[in-house]
Amino acid sequence: MIIMAGEKVADGRSIRRWRVTISMVVILLRVLALFATAAATIVMALNKEKHTFAVATIGNTPVKIAITAKFQHTPANVMFVIANGVATLHSLFMLSMLCFVRDKYDFKGLRFLTAAALDMVTIAVVSGAATAVAFMGEVARNGNSHARWNKVCDNFERYCDQGSGAMLASYIGILFLMLVNMLNIFEYGRLINPSSNNPLAA
Repeated sequence: MIIMAGEKVADGRSIRRWRVTISMVVILLRVLALFATAAATIVMALNKEKHTFAVATIGNTPVKIAITAKFQHTPANVMFVIANGVATLHSLFMLSMLCFVRDKYDFKGLRFLTAAALDMVTIAVVSGAATAVAFMGEVARNGNSHARWNKVCDNFERYCDQGSGAMLASYIGILFLMLVNMLNIFEYGRLINPSSNNPLAA
């Protein structure tokens, strides 16, 4: 009896340690996702470049025109900023829930299921926006000879590079959110399957 009780106490401690470890990993991944999506939002929202081009010559005097490339000129970029901004707010909300609510209002693992569902929606929205920006970036860099769309990145190189950096940060944020989602689903599965509660069991 004493040995069995001791084994149960040891199992309980190992389970608690496991849950604390998982919680810390989830918090770390959410913080990284927050920084990535926030960086993507800020970098794209500040993306702007101005160039002056000579369009004609009158006598010896060139006629110049100033053209400014801004992120809001492309609907895909606007959607990208909105999507990553929403993802940043989502990460802030989930972090506040993890830090201040935790298990107080959890009902049969509903917290993990709700977090996984919200993460999936966020991942879908952000990945769709990032893919749209990737498509527009491809056209901007290489053009499309079939549709006779000229490339613009040879004239607005910094603008394109900054947009590419924002897109990369967004995809990194998506990766972190996917890892968090996997952990939440794993924890929910452990709650509805008590026989797997001991992570150290063979």
